[in-house]
Amino acid sequence: MSDPFRQRPSPESLTQLLAGTAGESLGITITELGPDFLRGTMPVDGRTKQPFGLLHGGSSVLLAETLASLAGYLCLDAEAGQQAAGIEINANHLRAVTEGVVTGTARPIHLGRATQVWEIRIEDAKGRLACISRMTAAVVGR
Repeated sequence: MSDPFRQRPSPESLTQLLAGTAGESLGITITELGPDFLRGTMPVDGRTKQPFGLLHGGSSVLLAETLASLAGYLCLDAEAGQQAAGIEINANHLRAVTEGVVTGTARPIHLGRATQVWEIRIEDAKGRLACISRMTAAVVGR
């Protein structure tokens, strides 16, 4: 897919949008806005682990939805008041992660007038796939 983004803010400014949100609480940082993807990281620590020391599946889903929602917004006309709101998300947790940082990469599968579909791959520090997620977003006005 060619460049889907209508807006190209810096990763730092996107991370600043997370201030006061669940994304900030879990330590999510936006690291890269590529030609057809948005990438971010999340630490695997006490904020993101489940009681048995593994990365919590809900934390992975929160990273996935954060990335897809931000990426979806960047594909829309901000001046027209459009935004992307998640309406469905699923995730398959494929590999346990116990430490370090995970990296999520969101790429569009479908960008329509009313809906968007995003694939989010979450990898461990060695580049191994830990979680694959898909999110559908509704395109709505404010």
